[in-house]
Amino acid sequence: MNSASGEEVVKHPSFYALALGSVGVVYGDIGTSPLYAFREAALAASGEHGVTSDIVLGVLSLIVWSLIITVTLKYVLLLLNADNNGEGGTLSLMALATRAIGRRTPFILILGVIGASMFLGDSVITPAISVLSAVEGLKLASPAFSDYVAPLTVVILIGLFAAQSRGTATVAAFFGPVMVVWFVSIAIAGALHIHEDPHVLLALNPTYAVSFLLSHGHIGLVTLGAVFLVVTGGEALYADLGHFGKKPIQIAWLCLVLPALLINYFGQGAKVLADPAAIENPFYRLVPQALLVPMIVMATAATVIASQAVITGAYSLVHQAIQLGLLPRLAILHTSASHVGQIYIPRVTISLLIGVLLLVGLFRSSSALASAYGIAVATTMVVDVMLGFFVIWKLWKWPLWQAGLLILPLLLVDATFFSANFLKLFEGAWLPLLFGITMVLVILTWRRGTGILLNKTRRAEVPIETLLHNLEKKPPHIVPGTAVFLTSDPDFAPTALLHNLKHNKVLHQHNVILTIVTGDTPRVPDSDRVQFTPLSEHFARVTLKFGYMDTPNVPKALAIARKHGWQFDIMSTSFFLSRRTLRPSAQSGMPTWQDRLFIALARSASDATDFFQIPTGRVVEVGTQVTV
Repeated sequence: MNSASGEEVVKHPSFYALALGSVGVVYGDIGTSPLYAFREAALAASGEHGVTSDIVLGVLSLIVWSLIITVTLKYVLLLLNADNNGEGGTLSLMALATRAIGRRTPFILILGVIGASMFLGDSVITPAISVLSAVEGLKLASPAFSDYVAPLTVVILIGLFAAQSRGTATVAAFFGPVMVVWFVSIAIAGALHIHEDPHVLLALNPTYAVSFLLSHGHIGLVTLGAVFLVVTGGEALYADLGHFGKKPIQIAWLCLVLPALLINYFGQGAKVLADPAAIENPFYRLVPQALLVPMIVMATAATVIASQAVITGAYSLVHQAIQLGLLPRLAILHTSASHVGQIYIPRVTISLLIGVLLLVGLFRSSSALASAYGIAVATTMVVDVMLGFFVIWKLWKWPLWQAGLLILPLLLVDATFFSANFLKLFEGAWLPLLFGITMVLVILTWRRGTGILLNKTRRAEVPIETLLHNLEKKPPHIVPGTAVFLTSDPDFAPTALLHNLKHNKVLHQHNVILTIVTGDTPRVPDSDRVQFTPLSEHFARVTLKFGYMDTPNVPKALAIARKHGWQFDIMSTSFFLSRRTLRPSAQSGMPTWQDRLFIALARSASDATDFFQIPTGRVVEVGTQVTV
């Protein structure tokens, strides 16, 4: 502790520690793509005609320039600069775009909802395809393992999800070093085989990519859908911005990850040209037989890390969505006393695990699953670049024509990738798309239902000024202590306050009308946390503001109000909450099925007492029935 200020001294990780950490967390997904991406793209391009030099050079050129344009230019050099107080991700970009325009428009909201939902769709498929592709290396070690690939994958995935409740702080310390070893290993494996056909380096020329697409028509578009597998995970660069910062992520990509990926892909291309039979599994064919099992073990570790990164990203995104009012409150458990971002959401874990196991059971191989992969990520990437346009134009003050000139080529590339992945719709891409669409429906239903509920309850509420005037004319019996009434609209008397006056016929000596607001920034400093407004001798209005990455802690925040002259003592304070029981109504404004979905979501919401960390012994709940 600092003896002069009494404030805790925070030691920030060094630049190199952050860069190392970003290798482990940010690049896990994209770093495991060499396990299957080149194989699937080459097979899609060759069809029944076999792999030729033109096909390998065309596919490699597409891979190289996809990594350069989609990942390096769009995410690493452009969108990493679009941070919302240091935080990234689709919802942060939505908040930035909203701030740039000056209001929340339906178009921006829909874009953010679609992008976030599709990211969750990707969170289901990444663990399945990554772990499957790693374990499939056992078939090369011994064909006898063929029947055990899917069961072993299931065991690994169940173990991974079961470990979530214990937190990832301890394991995360090993993520960076393990992934550094992984990238160095795949670079060496690729470099050892480039000499078998050095012509693969010609793929650095983008004309090979363009001529391949122009000369292969429909097959070229199908191939592009497989090539997209090399950039899946690129969106994690932006989503994890708040954990590591822009510079460490950029340096890790440019100095280690990108070179390692390119060298490995070139090595796979050279190997396939020298030995066409290697197309069966070109990644593992790069490895000497004596080192095959160690490489399988390392690949499995890398895919578990990639899966962990996606799961953690899903937790963060759901947390943001809850804070922004896009989803009902869910139980969020903190697994680390020192790392705020280390959270565990049980319901999200169960949903993801069910989805992942369903995918493994349905597809049973990474090749089959590759057909389902990509469309959710491609949708998220299209959304990101569209939201980025509003940020560049309105927030960065670029002229419209310059912003359009920058964004349109990137949007064209992403739209082409989306079209290519859409061709796989009936081959399995419908599954993650269905998951994403379901999430869009859930979010829009929750938004619409809460709006209808707010309007209905407001009609029956009494303006707070009217209530205070009536209490002055006919004061009730005053009892000692403080009563805190939670409400979403501070201009009207909370339902719990009216019920307390009606049934108990008493008023506390100090009464607080408390409203909790979520801002469009990731975190709110303590100096801006509390707004205190006296209303009368016995009443005050308090607004607590949290960022969408903050964890709301009402008692801790109320303690800050002491600086405003309010003597807050938790032991003499009672918190009054309204617990509403919802009933469907024929005049709700929503179809009956959507009514029932909203009511089910409301019932699944976590208790406000737990969510806002209010001591249960200080809470009084008042029940009401409301038709929706």
